[in-house]
Amino acid sequence: MNYIIILFFIILGSLFTYHVIVEPIYAFFFRKPIFVHFYPFPSRLTKPQKEILKTEFEFYQTLSPIHKKYFEHRVANFLETYVFLGREDFEITDQVKVLIASTSVMLTFGMRKYLFTEINKVIVFPDIYYSSFTKEYHKGELNINAKAIVFSWKHFLEGYKISNDNLNLGLHEFSHLVHFSGTQNSDTSSAIFAKGFSEILEMLKSPKNQEYFIQSGYFREYAFTNQFELLAVMLEHFFETPKEFKKKFPELYEKVREMINFAV
Repeated sequence: MNYIIILFFIILGSLFTYHVIVEPIYAFFFRKPIFVHFYPFPSRLTKPQKEILKTEFEFYQTLSPIHKKYFEHRVANFLETYVFLGREDFEITDQVKVLIASTSVMLTFGMRKYLFTEINKVIVFPDIYYSSFTKEYHKGELNINAKAIVFSWKHFLEGYKISNDNLNLGLHEFSHLVHFSGTQNSDTSSAIFAKGFSEILEMLKSPKNQEYFIQSGYFREYAFTNQFELLAVMLEHFFETPKEFKKKFPELYEKVREMINFAV
């Protein structure tokens, strides 16, 4: 019995050392977690749900077989974690759930923490809707008070019809959620995210960088509204026109890539 107790405390001490000392040091030098994917008992999608990924989500189609398994696991867990609610008689189908979940998973695929405690539901309207929270009409929003992320399905789909126009409602709203979560939590992925975004803001304090950023015409004016919109617009560009982003802003591109540990 004493041996079991001793073993328990050895394991507990090892875990504490890993989380408090080893991984933070590793993340400081290499700007990524020691590991991202580890799923001893992976969750599975239904055949119809998996077929939606195969035929309708381009990012999934580009992944290696093992990364496809990881992606499926994360999508399945997203679907199990959050309630999907249709408004104005909108029907929640597998297509709706899988495409919305996949957008979140794509954005966080390089992060170990990919589920959010800041929300517990996804609300979907058929079109532009009136928000009782902001008292304005919206295509999408993150409502932390209601623990909800909200989309107009019409405009969510439009974000994927043209894959290189740097306009993607799903990416935009989930970027707000990643931003909020990343600055509120202390796990390794959040710490890397917060540090990276802080460095981006520092880069853009330079008048020379600001001028080039604005004069390039690459980022739409909405990016300059505030820090949240800046990040959301940058992440839309990162996923939709990565080659152009990297060519025009190589240092900024690398900071964004590092911030979300994007290595696929």
